[in-house]
Formats: sequence, C-alpha cells, structure tokens
Amino acid sequence: MTNEMKAAVTYGKQNLKIERVPVPEIKDNEVLIKVKACGICGTDPHIYNGHFPAPMPLIQGHEFAGEVVKVGSNVTSVAVGDRVTADINISCGNCYYCRTGQKLFCENITQLGVHVNGAFAEYVKAPENNVYILPEGMSWEEGAYIEPLACVIRGQERANVSMGDTVAIIGAGPMGLAHALMAKLNGATKVIISEMNQARLQKARDLGIDVVIDASETDPVQEVLNQTGGRGADVVFEVVGAIPTYQQALNLVRKGGTLVAYGAAPADQAMQIKPFDIFSKELTIVGSYAGTYGTWVKAIELI
Repeated sequence: MTNEMKAAVTYGKQNLKIERVPVPEIKDNEVLIKVKACGICGTDPHIYNGHFPAPMPLIQGHEFAGEVVKVGSNVTSVAVGDRVTADINISCGNCYYCRTGQKLFCENITQLGVHVNGAFAEYVKAPENNVYILPEGMSWEEGAYIEPLACVIRGQERANVSMGDTVAIIGAGPMGLAHALMAKLNGATKVIISEMNQARLQKARDLGIDVVIDASETDPVQEVLNQTGGRGADVVFEVVGAIPTYQQALNLVRKGGTLVAYGAAPADQAMQIKPFDIFSKELTIVGSYAGTYGTWVKAIELI
C-alpha cells in the first residue's frame, strides 16, 4: 500500500476536486478501511452547495463499507481482512450528553464525512468502537446502506409509529421510500407518499406503497385529508429538507398527531409557524438527526 490515495476533496461551495492526498494515519484504537462502496447522502449535496455547516477542506462520504487493511496496536475486536462498515458518530464518552446516553449531542462530536474526512476516498479510518463487521454474504452495497437505514430506524423510533396509524411521507427518495416500508413493518395501516419526480413515483408504486400522490398534479394536503376522513395523518415525515414542504407537513398532520423533521433543511433558512396551532392541536414535533443508539445493529439484522 502506498502512502497516497485518490480522494474527492471539497474546498468550499461547489468547489470539489479529485486529488491525491496522504492515506490516513491511524491511532492505537483505530482501524484503516479500504473503501469498497460509498453512497451519496442527501447531506452531501447540502455540504457541497454550502447549505450545511462543515469544516473545509473536507473529504465527504459517510455511507460506506470496506475491508480492514490495518489496525491499531490496541485493537482487539477487528482484524485485517474483516469486511466492515462504521457508525459515523464519534463521541468522547465523557461529557454530559455521552453520560446520559445522548451521544449525538456530544460536546465534542465528530462525524465521518461531515466534520472529519470520510469515505469519498480509497481509504478511511474509524475508531474500533464504531466499526461493525458485516454478516457473511452481505454485499458491499448492502453494507454501505446500513448507515442510511440506521437513520430511518431512528426516525421511526422518534415518531413512535404504531399499529393502525396512517403515515404520510413527503418525498419518495431513498429515505422516504425506506420510511414507507418501515412504517408498514411497524404496523401502519395506510402509508401515503407524496413526490413530484416521476421515476421516484414509479418506484413507490413498484414497492406497493398504499397511496402514491403525484404532487405535480394533485394537492397533497387535500388528498391526505380525503384519505383520512378530513383529519390528517397520525404521523407525518418531512423527508425533503425544504421550507415549502415543511410548511406543507404542518398542514398534513392531524390534531394530536406527530410531525417528524427528518429532511435536512438548509441551516441558514427559517420558516413561519403559529405557536397557537402547536398548542391548540397538541402537536408533537420531533427531530431525527442521525442513526445511533442501537439502530446500527437493527439495520444490519433487517438487511
């Protein structure tokens, strides 16, 4: 193995270059992974377009799987040759949030591909405690999908989707479709998905989603009301990450329902909201930022 590797380096807004950079040097508790597959998360274009805060320069990429090629002197649970993926959320373990079981809010949190260099490269490093060995027979592509599925599971847990629920999802991209399938697994009676992209709409139909709304032709709010006796959905997932669809989500959820902020809206944008509506409708609004807290194990088992 040489001391250099090819990587996609983001230097700033819409400024990404393919370059040769040093291979990461690992510490005693880290492993070096040769990347075999890496997905493009919806967060990655946000970083590239300057809408998601991240340090620069940065090697993005956090949905990955690969082969261990080197381990630190203190590593015992992972060996060279293992097929692995890694939880991207690296926490300190010592701050208030870590010690209360909320590692995503760690005061020293770093995320692979978001705060520190990730897997848009030939090699990536990760702490031993974050590494998961892939089950026998799992493909590299399936291994790279563990991270996004873990995020979906986390969102479903935050939403508390349960038997008999009607669930509305705005956005039929990979995450929206995964939420639709997971909602059915959790017992939802009816899943409604709204989208404008024709290829994604067809994918939703192919997957057997109960109600597929072409938002370019039909008003999603009116259709959800029609499907629910005028009430609105029990649970609404916003999976687009845009202000207009977040506004729409508030109109889709029924009184006493739950709205899940899942899509990563631009960090510098704001929206108007009526606090009286939250108060009078007793709405539950929850965020879902990333997958962790055991969701990686569940994702592996589901795949």
